[in-house]
Amino acid sequence: MILRPATRADLPAVLALLADEDEVVDPASVTVTPAYARAFTDIEADPRNEILVLVDGGPDGELVVGCLQATYIPGLGKGGAERALLEAVRVRADRRGGGLGRALLDGAIARARARGCGLVQLTSNKERTEAHRFYASLGFARSHDGFKLSL
Repeated sequence: MILRPATRADLPAVLALLADEDEVVDPASVTVTPAYARAFTDIEADPRNEILVLVDGGPDGELVVGCLQATYIPGLGKGGAERALLEAVRVRADRRGGGLGRALLDGAIARARARGCGLVQLTSNKERTEAHRFYASLGFARSHDGFKLSL
C-alpha cells in the first residue's frame, strides 16, 4: 500500500469513495463536474490542503482503496502550532477490516507530525458508530461537540 497526494487522475476514484459509504461505486460511473474539478484544482494549489489516497498497486494496476482530505490550520492555540483537520475519511466498502483505515490514518498523522502540527482532529457523522470505535482505537478522544450551519 502506498499513501500519496491524489492526482487529477485519482479524482473519479475519490469521488466514488465519497459517493456511498456502504457500497463500492465504479469510478467510471462518476461524473467529474466542473465544480468538482475546480475544487480539486483549488485544493491541489493550496499548500495547506491535500487529498491523500491509499493505493493498492496490485497486478491489475493501481486501485485507490482509501482517501481523506487534510487541511492544515494555523492558530494561536498549542503554542502557535498548526493543527491538522482530517475530513472525508473513506476506505472502500469491500476492503474494510484489513488494516487499511489504520494505514491511511497513521500515514496522515505522520504527515501532520512532520509538518510540526500540535494536534490532529477529525469530524465524523454521529451515526457512524463503527467509525467512532475505530477512531478511539487510534487514540482519538471525543473532546468537543461540533456544530454545522448549512448555507
